[in-house]
Amino acid sequence: GINAEYMGERLRFASFVAIFGPRASFVTKMPKYDHDLLNPPAHHEAKLHKLKRLVQSPNSYFMDVKCPGCVQITTMFSHAATVVFCSACSTVLCQPTGGKARLTEGCSFRRKVD
Repeated sequence: GINAEYMGERLRFASFVAIFGPRASFVTKMPKYDHDLLNPPAHHEAKLHKLKRLVQSPNSYFMDVKCPGCVQITTMFSHAATVVFCSACSTVLCQPTGGKARLTEGCSFRRKVD
């Protein structure tokens, strides 16, 4: 008789053909990479999703924002969900957008180092 392994292969092939059609190929096309996958360039890593990077890292950070009016420095979160005011002159420093906060025109910032 016909062995069970052969029948299993035939069944898998038949289901593959039923799903993808008779002209589909078992061979998948691998994408070509122009860089080493274990040592990707920084600009390529920055484009990837935070969980898909070689080493996972968040997109958010804390930053020092300089008020354009009184030149006082305020620390705030890059993805602030509320309006941030200057503690000295009550000027609006940023507006929330749903992602990164939008700095008010004239404000300068520096990313905080860990």
